[in-house]
Amino acid sequence: MTKKHVAVLLGGFSSERPVSLSSGEACASALEQEGYQVTRVDVARDIGSVLAGLKPDVVFNALHGPFGEDGTIQGILEYLAIPYTHSGVLASALAMNKEQAKKVAKAAGIPVADSKVLNRFAIKNKHPMKPPYVVKPVSEGSSFGVVIVKEDQSHPPQVITSSEWKYGDTVMVERYVHGRELTCAVMGDVALGVTEIIPVGHSFYDYDSKYVAGGSKHECPAKISPNIYQKIQTLSLKAHQAIGCRGVSRSDFRYDDRHSENGEIIWLEVNTQPGMTPTSLVPEIAVQAGHSFGDLVSWMVEDASCLR
Repeated sequence: MTKKHVAVLLGGFSSERPVSLSSGEACASALEQEGYQVTRVDVARDIGSVLAGLKPDVVFNALHGPFGEDGTIQGILEYLAIPYTHSGVLASALAMNKEQAKKVAKAAGIPVADSKVLNRFAIKNKHPMKPPYVVKPVSEGSSFGVVIVKEDQSHPPQVITSSEWKYGDTVMVERYVHGRELTCAVMGDVALGVTEIIPVGHSFYDYDSKYVAGGSKHECPAKISPNIYQKIQTLSLKAHQAIGCRGVSRSDFRYDDRHSENGEIIWLEVNTQPGMTPTSLVPEIAVQAGHSFGDLVSWMVEDASCLR
């Protein structure tokens, strides 16, 4: 039996283009090894007409960042009636907007950090909340534009109001949560393992620690107590379902165990298009759960649909 023709969407024109190229190539190669007919499509503004001409059975969406994971490309695929991987229009748009995603998560009983959304120029001269806090763009991924303001900083970070800032005028200011960086993958309706991310030579899990080899160490599975491990899994599945994610997602957390083992667990965000590069977390977590990379991408293709 001939396996499906899969168009792997990669590249694109967001700030996360390099990550997407790496993710997409890894997925395309693995799908070819699994016997699928694969066409790699470097996404440009004519993607609608390109796909209409190509007529693939399935689209594997390996795009990252705005346009690729904010509901836009998903809407185009719905219009073309081509089944696609990952989350649908609503869940993608919702998860990409950190403010709205946190509102939904909080309503579902998931613990989140106090935050406020402001115009970046409103924090030019005065701290918007007591340090330490984090300033992040409302709708960017891969830790682009994330600035940590430490307790001893007398002024808000100047970069946010400078002409160099290229992440939009709306930012989220969020209480900084001390502790360990934990992440958990969800595949369908099953929470997989929990990994601890330990940045190497970086103050937090930024772009380089995510995507540069040796930039971070992954403890998979995380060395935490069984009850905390299970709680992270439960919260990850709850976030996946509350936001309406489909296919594979990954939730990120901070776990502050400085004062007690139970500590404080705070959900940061859900990623509806997790990286699928050689250093990415979801493939590692999937392998630890017994799913090879080939199995994982094959499952995602077979799970693909419209009206997600």
